Amino acid sequence: MGIKTYNPYTPSRRNMTGSDFSEITKKTPEKSLLASKKKTAGRNNQGKITVRHHGGGNRQKYRIIDFKRYKDGVPATVMGIEYDPNRTANIALICYADGEKAYIIAPDGLKDGMKVMNGPEAEVRIGNCLPLENIPVGTQIHNIELYPGKGGQLVRSAGNSAQLMAKEGKYATLRLPSGEMRMVPIVCRATVGVVGNTDHNLINIGKAGRKRHMGIRPTVRGSVMNPNDHPHGGGEGRAPIGRPGPSTPWGKPALGLKTRKKKKASNKLIVRRRDGRAIK
Repeated sequence: MGIKTYNPYTPSRRNMTGSDFSEITKKTPEKSLLASKKKTAGRNNQGKITVRHHGGGNRQKYRIIDFKRYKDGVPATVMGIEYDPNRTANIALICYADGEKAYIIAPDGLKDGMKVMNGPEAEVRIGNCLPLENIPVGTQIHNIELYPGKGGQLVRSAGNSAQLMAKEGKYATLRLPSGEMRMVPIVCRATVGVVGNTDHNLINIGKAGRKRHMGIRPTVRGSVMNPNDHPHGGGEGRAPIGRPGPSTPWGKPALGLKTRKKKKASNKLIVRRRDGRAIK
């Protein structure tokens, strides 16, 4: 997918870029696979803000994606590639030979009319979903299960892929996009290929209003607040943080503090962290 630039007829247009949607072949979504999506503006059931900077934005419908891909042995034809407002990746509408329709994450190179298939007997080609034990070492994969039957949880955003590095016993070793090396049960499923919309990270938003369309509200720096509003606030003119490290508005350590539990059960499955250190 290419990147579209604009003539600078306003200051905000000067550096703004967007997707040209050249991969999109189907404009309207499949009604049977839509669900309503209620806005919460970051508030919980008591009306209190629990996630800041959420609110407004364009109205969206949720597309029901088949992350599990457990309809085995039935070939499906790609009906079209669609835009999905809920994720960075594009989605593909597929129709199985028995008439059932489903959405899947569209890998790079998937075109209308191509055939995809799920299950251990599927070929190792773009868009097919099969267990890790049936995928050759070195293959680029995405939409990876962590637990058999739960559906893909890893590597689902635009342009990402993991690499199958090794298979040994009950586990397969993957190199994730972050650089982390992790073991996953070999019976878990993954989809072959790289997630599409690879140019997504090159898009320049260009103006604040475009963020508001996405439902993201303004963020104010703590250093420009008063001391009763933020630990970084107060002082005459620009002032340093004034404490050992940066903090959240509620005084908890922020920016770089590791929050993963030391005794988390899945630590034993991480071979190497993304910072290059081994889990102890």
